[in-house]
Amino acid sequence: MSQQIKGAVLKSRLGFLEDTAGKDGVARVLARMPADHQRTLRMLFTSNWYPVGLGHALDAAIVAELGEGGAEVFERLGSASADRNLGGVHSGYLTPGAPHVFLEKAPQIYAMYYEAGRRAYEQTGAASGVLTTYDAPDVDANDCRTVVGWYRRALELCGASEVRVRETECRARGASVCRYEVSWGEG
Repeated sequence: MSQQIKGAVLKSRLGFLEDTAGKDGVARVLARMPADHQRTLRMLFTSNWYPVGLGHALDAAIVAELGEGGAEVFERLGSASADRNLGGVHSGYLTPGAPHVFLEKAPQIYAMYYEAGRRAYEQTGAASGVLTTYDAPDVDANDCRTVVGWYRRALELCGASEVRVRETECRARGASVCRYEVSWGEG
């Protein structure tokens, strides 16, 4: 089974790109991609499903253009995506003052953006827990870095401070799941 992602994921990446590098930066990134990918990315619908390979190709072009070959840019992208998505129509997922309540919504949030696989959350302490993504096909390490940035920012939007998100296992690196340890200051 091939993974599909919502157009909202791709739109967030393009929005981050435009905010970071302007319209010229978007044009440079798109110019690095095949013509059919360029057409699709110019006519995205946030609620439509698209092949995850399109997202991987966009990620690679972003790294090549902005990331100077490094993938650190994707944590920033994830953070910007959380601001965009959780600052608008999906703001109802935020639970100010209750990070665990927000994290317990991880299965629903994941299903909103990805067609296959699932994400679970387990609380491990008063200010810590573990997010685990199961059965996600076509996993890409860059996308996993966006998850780190997305959840870090989302927890900040819930009022958490000193947020730490660390990927400890990754399917793109041969593990059976993608696992993220999350923690924050207790007040």
